[in-house]
Amino acid sequence: MTSTLPAPEAHDTADIEFASRDRIAALQLDRLRWSLQHAYDNVAHYRNAFDEKGVHPSDLKELSDLSLFPFTGKADLRENYPFGMLAVPQDRVSRIHASSGTTGRPTVVGYTTNDLDNWADLVARSLRAAGVRPTDKVHVAYGYGLFTGGLGAHYGAERLGCTVIPMSGGMTDRQIQLIEDFAPDAIMVTPSYMLTILDAMIAKGIDPAATSLRTGVFGAEPWTEQMRRELEQQLGMDAVDIYGLSEVMGPGVAQECVETKDGLHIWEDHFYPEIIDPMTGEVLPDGEEGELVFTSLTKEAMPIVRYRTRDLTRLLPGTARTMRRIQKITGRSDDMIILRGVNLFPTQIEELILTEPALAPQFQCVLDRPGRMDTLTVHVEYRPEVASEQHVAAAASLKKLIKNRIGVTVDVAIAAPGTLQRSTGKARRLVDNRPKD
Repeated sequence: MTSTLPAPEAHDTADIEFASRDRIAALQLDRLRWSLQHAYDNVAHYRNAFDEKGVHPSDLKELSDLSLFPFTGKADLRENYPFGMLAVPQDRVSRIHASSGTTGRPTVVGYTTNDLDNWADLVARSLRAAGVRPTDKVHVAYGYGLFTGGLGAHYGAERLGCTVIPMSGGMTDRQIQLIEDFAPDAIMVTPSYMLTILDAMIAKGIDPAATSLRTGVFGAEPWTEQMRRELEQQLGMDAVDIYGLSEVMGPGVAQECVETKDGLHIWEDHFYPEIIDPMTGEVLPDGEEGELVFTSLTKEAMPIVRYRTRDLTRLLPGTARTMRRIQKITGRSDDMIILRGVNLFPTQIEELILTEPALAPQFQCVLDRPGRMDTLTVHVEYRPEVASEQHVAAAASLKKLIKNRIGVTVDVAIAAPGTLQRSTGKARRLVDNRPKD
């Protein structure tokens, strides 16, 4: 069914970043009513989920009533793969992005032309808050393709009026050459890869602080204050955090402001945040740590209702902007691994292990940071009846499978049968040995 409900009212948002809390709340309520009705009218999953819980979009009288509505999780997106969560006909979808998922099914996100315009506007707003200015040159080293990072950054920088250098990821020597030759003012990249570029510069005898870079907009993975200090000291730049996830939009959902660097301001005119207790689902008051949940307020192609991000943080009052902030992400309420900007789960590793007859289903994923970059080693037992040459070949095959299917390079360490830690309860599939700060 296609709703005839009009799109959200086009409020004047020229100064919305500095608007009063009352004005922001009124705008959110108006847009939230539209978004819930749009989802209910046009997405069978939401209509069934709302009906099952006994709620209707008309039950939203005030913002706190959102707690009456059901959550959305990754499993819901996968169960409706590929296009079951779309709220518009496919001929209105201008672009499709997707992220890797378990069971071979990615999570798929669609965008109308208006969605793409809003996305570009919000990334432009984020870059401006980060200290980037029109006419700056922006070096984009996020990956392009189905991953939202590269294209999201690209169109946002163009919308701001910048010159974009669409380098994408990898080819470190080429990255350095273009930074030297093209003299960009800003770079958008994962913080761990920026450290790799930094080390490569030093190895080449290049003074990183002498480059043209003055702003780094870093995202797609958690990073610490210690890493910020090192990047700023070594490169002579401002290093600021950007947050987003494809299910909600992509990069540009929240942004750290260069003048304060004290957490990320959520663009609350487009996204309504909640913090919940990850065990009970109860909404927590601002200031308490819990799981971050988002509801979209303006998305046409794929509205998202109470999406559980699994990111742990807290909501804080605005500082540089009146919109509320989230503290830097402190962890996750599930076992998702973010490795060099790629999201993966131990269950994905398990599925690939089970395709190798020589390998047993006993395994453990170990995260380390021996140098600048995070590394992941998959420790997996071989089956007792398997000859040594077979399990060595299986290890090489598994490493290749992980690279091809998930898109990230890992090490594979073969263990003798019975040597990996066993558990009488939930298996400890992930060990994180990275320094906490």
